[in-house]
Amino acid sequence: MAPRSLTRMSGHLVLGIPILWIILFMLIPYTGLLTYSFWIKKYPLFEPAFQFGNYLTLIEDPQYIRVLLRTLKIAALTSLASLLLAYPFAYFLVFRLYNHTWRTVLFLGVIAPLWVSYLLRAYVWKTILGTEGILNSFLINTGMIAEPLSFLLYSQSAMVVTLTYIFIPFMVMPIYTALEKIPHNLTEASADLGMGAWATFFRVTFPLSLPGVVAGFTMTFCLSFGDFIAPFLVGGPDGQMVANVIASQFGAALNWPLGSALAVVMLFIVLTIISLGDWVEQKGKVEA
Repeated sequence: MAPRSLTRMSGHLVLGIPILWIILFMLIPYTGLLTYSFWIKKYPLFEPAFQFGNYLTLIEDPQYIRVLLRTLKIAALTSLASLLLAYPFAYFLVFRLYNHTWRTVLFLGVIAPLWVSYLLRAYVWKTILGTEGILNSFLINTGMIAEPLSFLLYSQSAMVVTLTYIFIPFMVMPIYTALEKIPHNLTEASADLGMGAWATFFRVTFPLSLPGVVAGFTMTFCLSFGDFIAPFLVGGPDGQMVANVIASQFGAALNWPLGSALAVVMLFIVLTIISLGDWVEQKGKVEA
């Protein structure tokens, strides 16, 4: 067989495997999900149909609106908290820490939790924030409080703290990469032109790091938006998110059509956020 034919075959194989993967594990499942969302729940299971009753239920029933708004709120707060913590840390590593060994150690210290079980990382905060947890025990032993603080656990605040801890590496990595790509001579030139440290940051450093900020915010938001472990462990009754409702519809309620409709709405929101993030990033590159 001619070398050109072998090259063509290997090219088709390299391209065909990812396409086959996308078809089997993305296109077919999403098509099935969309199809189920139009079906009708009929005891004991459901029957095929083409109607929009499931989507109308999501709009007309206020509990689903509340869950979606709560999920958006928690995901936004988690992303904002991660950004406020990650950006100063990444900035310190790139522009203030000149020892490359320590820079690597601190960076790996943020990335290392990704190698630990997700469930374990979430459960740690249940242990810390519980009424008999580490934080309450410390406050009681130091005399700051007389009895355990029950509001620390099973609240939306506990969820934001837990999700921030879990997903902050996804904010640090793109911001660190974006800051590391900024030529140091640009900040030096800004100082030579008489611009102060804050003016240099807001007019040079931050605009050039915006792609990393947008990428980190998008990843953190989407991951937080779809989480269902943290609400189960530390959220409580007022902390249920949309993923928990979808799981209950496919599980205990056996209402696959309604669960599929809610999953389609969730997918649409996530794709909208990703598209918006990509648009902001591209616009920032054009302006830069």
